[in-house]
Amino acid sequence: MPGGRRTICSKYLHVTPCQIPARFSPACYVCRMSAPDLNLLITLDALLSEGSVAGAARRLRLSPSAMSRALARLRDTTGDPLLVRAGRGLVPTPRALALREQVGGLVRDAQAVLRPSQDLDPASLVRTFTLRVTDGFVENFGARLLALIDDEAPGVRLRFMQKLDKDSAPLREGAVDLETGVVGESASPELRTRALFQDRYIGVMRAAHPLARGNVTLTRYLAARHILISRRGRESGPMDEPLAQAGRARQIATIAGSYSTALALVRETDMIATVPDRHTAMMREGMRSFALPFAMAPFTVSMLWHPRMDGDAAHRWLRGIVLQACGTGALR
Repeated sequence: MPGGRRTICSKYLHVTPCQIPARFSPACYVCRMSAPDLNLLITLDALLSEGSVAGAARRLRLSPSAMSRALARLRDTTGDPLLVRAGRGLVPTPRALALREQVGGLVRDAQAVLRPSQDLDPASLVRTFTLRVTDGFVENFGARLLALIDDEAPGVRLRFMQKLDKDSAPLREGAVDLETGVVGESASPELRTRALFQDRYIGVMRAAHPLARGNVTLTRYLAARHILISRRGRESGPMDEPLAQAGRARQIATIAGSYSTALALVRETDMIATVPDRHTAMMREGMRSFALPFAMAPFTVSMLWHPRMDGDAAHRWLRGIVLQACGTGALR
């Protein structure tokens, strides 16, 4: 290295730094700077704190000879002697004195990053979470969810995003923190899920509807004019499959894009709708609900999130709050 200039080895002029072998000569500037040995920071911190090779070796449980070799590497890497002989001991150079506080802070920060996360204090949490949910979820559980959050974590804010489809991309891309819904075959297998509650379909009509007089038999149910709820404009719903298997069909008069729209129409007309029981409880106040006159299996509403949020303490707390807002989280 004439004149003390750093050189790039001619052998590696045409490769990227990550392709240069780690064993290559330390005289090569690209080799030295592209992939620094971060373990040297811990060694440097010990040397600067102890002020001796023997003390640093004891602190890191290394032999004195191994620590001497590490000091030689540090001198070569930094281009400074760092610790120099003064009588029977070593004293730091001006460069070492300037680095001491900075290196100590870096080591402490790295140790904090690699420790398990500490217990969360919700009262001091300041964060905005995005929830992708249906209007029915907000109507029935939103107020209780907000009340629980205000009580435990007043610095937390919720952003409700309407769920228009079952696409998992917003969770994968981080645009959404949590969503609710029925886990179907289209859900990405990588997602984490937790059951919130079990629900069932029921019929609903206005209180003064002619069907309200007497039992709602299958014949009377099929003779009524129905509102189909479909976010994507489909012309059949989950209750039409068991009817079709029995060779029967509903009379679909109108298609609505949400439960709230369908129930607003039911409240003012002689049409009826078939809706989830728990999911629409608040919206059906003052209306007549009835059990379906045919068998339909219940279904489970769950919350879904991306696995990268599993270890996030704040996200775990949010999941617990959502469970509380929906009951206990136990199926029922």
